[in-house]
Amino acid sequence: MKLLLDENLSRRLVRRIEDLFPDSAHLATEGLLQAPDTAVWAYAKANNFSIATADADFYELATTLGPPPKVIWLRGCDYPTAVAEDLIRSQAIRIAEFLEESERAVLILKR
Repeated sequence: MKLLLDENLSRRLVRRIEDLFPDSAHLATEGLLQAPDTAVWAYAKANNFSIATADADFYELATTLGPPPKVIWLRGCDYPTAVAEDLIRSQAIRIAEFLEESERAVLILKR
């Protein structure tokens, strides 16, 4: 279970959650900064990533196209990286269960 963090989330978050979601990456390390959402979607799908984002655009893609990839939307995430990390950690079991489900496309997490 690996996550591809969108550019609206800190690059540092990858290191902070690697014990829970190994092989996760950030758009910056994958050469996808400022790439169109459809390109990020295609990359995530081709490389077995689920997208973690604070942007509603991926929610719209997920509900239109369906999985894969799956989308974890940190809705209203305008808070520090440590708080985003705490949210992901506190919901890690829920996230893991969501990633294993075949039908659901989006998991919305709120602080």
